[in-house]
Amino acid sequence: MAPLQPKDYLSEQKPIWCPGCGDFGVLNALTVAFAALELPPEKLAVISGIGCSSRMPGYVHSYGFHGIHGRALPIATGLKLARPDLTVIVTIGDGDAYSIGGNHFVHAVRRNLDLTCLIMDNRIYGMTRGQVSATTPLGDRTSTTPYGSIEPPLAPLVLALAAGATFAARGASWEPKRLAALIEQGIRHRGFSVIDVLSPCVIFRPEDRTDLRDHITRIGEEHQAQDRFEAMREAAADDGRRLGIFYVEARSTYWDDWQATTRAAKSQMVGIAGLDAIVARYVRRET
Repeated sequence: MAPLQPKDYLSEQKPIWCPGCGDFGVLNALTVAFAALELPPEKLAVISGIGCSSRMPGYVHSYGFHGIHGRALPIATGLKLARPDLTVIVTIGDGDAYSIGGNHFVHAVRRNLDLTCLIMDNRIYGMTRGQVSATTPLGDRTSTTPYGSIEPPLAPLVLALAAGATFAARGASWEPKRLAALIEQGIRHRGFSVIDVLSPCVIFRPEDRTDLRDHITRIGEEHQAQDRFEAMREAAADDGRRLGIFYVEARSTYWDDWQATTRAAKSQMVGIAGLDAIVARYVRRET
């Protein structure tokens, strides 16, 4: 059988994003990464919440689940624990991840579930007509902050690292080849991979298309932080425009620890053969 190509991971549904939306670049990068990793579609699941970015499962030829706002990570958690053989990708926006889903984001990160979480950060609520989001820059005028936002924006990667992320990176939708390489590394990483993706909204933040591109900097592999607090300082100093991998750590996953705990609990059972023996005793009594 010929190797799968990126186009083989596209569904028959045509994206209905606005022309020029950054999410097209993310879809492109996803399919390139899947093909590079030779992932069988039947071993792949894409989970989302609500928002422009969360339409992604409909456009990918794989298992998919379009959830509710802010709840993509709990759904992905349940799926990964039930089917650890699947490669599970979470595709959400800044509202889904850092606002209504902020609590789920923190706990999924700290558990180090083996998931790859792509946050398409357009710094606005696009689908619901341009309300302020957790990453909207201070002072920006939106439909809900007509006189300028008085809330300082969240620093996503600082939050992720503080919660215990073992892979933290940032990419850009207008660089699909580089983004595909980041996604590939994130999927290969055993643990929770956070990839914050700058994905400008062409309707409500058109200025980002040039402003972000003109002021980005990059993290070279030789400068990748080896210490979590060093990475946090790097992310805190960053104004959200630095691209690359901020931090990688090898650590046991939630599944690894769960399995080890289960084995330890079973080994301490004394005097009986286990649950099957207990059930068998009661079955014999009833019959």
